[in-house]
Amino acid sequence: MAIQIFVTGGTFDKIHDPISEKFVFTKTHVPELLTLSRSLLKIKVRTLMLKDSLDMTRHDRELILKACIEAKEDQIVITHGTSNMEGTAQFLGKKITNKTIIFTGAMVPYTFTKSDALFNMGTALAFVQTLPHGVYIAMNGKYYPWDNVTKNTKLGIFDKKY
Repeated sequence: MAIQIFVTGGTFDKIHDPISEKFVFTKTHVPELLTLSRSLLKIKVRTLMLKDSLDMTRHDRELILKACIEAKEDQIVITHGTSNMEGTAQFLGKKITNKTIIFTGAMVPYTFTKSDALFNMGTALAFVQTLPHGVYIAMNGKYYPWDNVTKNTKLGIFDKKY
């Protein structure tokens, strides 16, 4: 069976607009990233939204939850902004126990030279195939269960809550 990737936006998919001087969304970069990485996995990509996670609402989380529940696949990777990734992971973690769901994102946009997006996607795809059912966050080569993870904003990394 395929791995389902749900795209929700975040820094992963932002680009710098030279006119407005802002970071904006135009499309997801996930298909390009998978081609660049020469992935041999059977993967389905579906864009649910392209949104900064600071703007994520309960309605958005309900949409993500519904997509995960309705997915035929039991291995799901979700690209998500890092600012509110914990909140969405907790929202799903309390409701879904029969699938392996991995949230990942990037601290630096994919289109930037020193982006962590490619590495984070690679580890998320490895973890979704090997971890037991549950909801996790995978960043910088590590994974964390949904109920024991926090973003350390001083260091710009994710870590165990306790």
